[in-house]
Amino acid sequence: MARFNRSDNGRIVSIAVGEEYLDNAQLNELEQSIREWARDSKREDVRLSRLSVLLIFLLIRYTGAKLNEVLSLNLYKDIDWTHHAVVYRVDGKKATEPREVYISESLANEIKDKIDTLKSHKNSERLLNLDPGFVRRKFYERAQACGCPKRLSGPEAIRKARGVELMQSNIPLPVVQMILGHSTPNLTSSYVAFSKDEIQSVAKRFVEKESGRKTSARNCFFGKVTNIVKGDIQTRVEMSSLEGYSIITVITNDSLKRLGLSPGRLITAEVKAPLVILHGGDVSSACSAENRVSGMVTKITKGEVNTEYIVKISETTEICAVVSSTRSSPFELNVGDWAWALFNCSSVVLHVD
Repeated sequence: MARFNRSDNGRIVSIAVGEEYLDNAQLNELEQSIREWARDSKREDVRLSRLSVLLIFLLIRYTGAKLNEVLSLNLYKDIDWTHHAVVYRVDGKKATEPREVYISESLANEIKDKIDTLKSHKNSERLLNLDPGFVRRKFYERAQACGCPKRLSGPEAIRKARGVELMQSNIPLPVVQMILGHSTPNLTSSYVAFSKDEIQSVAKRFVEKESGRKTSARNCFFGKVTNIVKGDIQTRVEMSSLEGYSIITVITNDSLKRLGLSPGRLITAEVKAPLVILHGGDVSSACSAENRVSGMVTKITKGEVNTEYIVKISETTEICAVVSSTRSSPFELNVGDWAWALFNCSSVVLHVD
């Protein structure tokens, strides 16, 4: 498997050590503050202006776009309601190659309802034609109203916070870069090549999963099937993630048929945290676990029953392991230590669209 270089500091967003940004809870608080403010007016003109600010916030919050990109949107033409994608065509005053960013179906429906309200009162393709300074002031005001730091609540800071949020959700770096409009990195470290359409497909899966999570699994890998070995009863399936991690699982032949798996098929592999085994050191121990990844311990949360370990294996991927707090531990791990995360092929659950 790929090994995360401890000195690798490449990031999709520029965040210096110790730099602050709004976390997920704060982003949600700010969103709720803007939503309540947008509803709280009896004057129609004021309500429409606030509705426009709310739409701008939602687009920056969930697509990671720049303020000038959002203000340049033609809401009659630049949102694909069938595929739930926002198409950004302008960066500042110059046209750029169109960039599609997927949003969840529920968010797309909400945005469509709000746009229809604006359309019923405005006869303009530029429904979000607001002064950038006005938008920033309203973001700052709502941040102060809900207790969020003003300096972290401007449009640029919200975009940066979205990038961090995506990375902390274990979204592969190429997907984060595509969402934010950065050039994608060289994927030669991967075992297989991923096309632009495949990276977009992973992005679409994530936003839908983010809006309505239906699994308790903490560890997710996005990738494609690279090899299938079918036996009499069970089948061995190998996949490669977008970041080059090779994941092996064994499923029944019935599951192989039901999932419609074949080489090249995009899939998601999930592993529950209690099924991950940890041990420290630079060298992997001799054991029967088919899947092994190494990284740095970044967080340890101790509880009376269980202890949670977070191991960072790349800039955008973390492995969570949960072990018993009462059990005599065969190793001593501290934050900053190098560790191996191991899990058997039988611990991996595969998902397709």
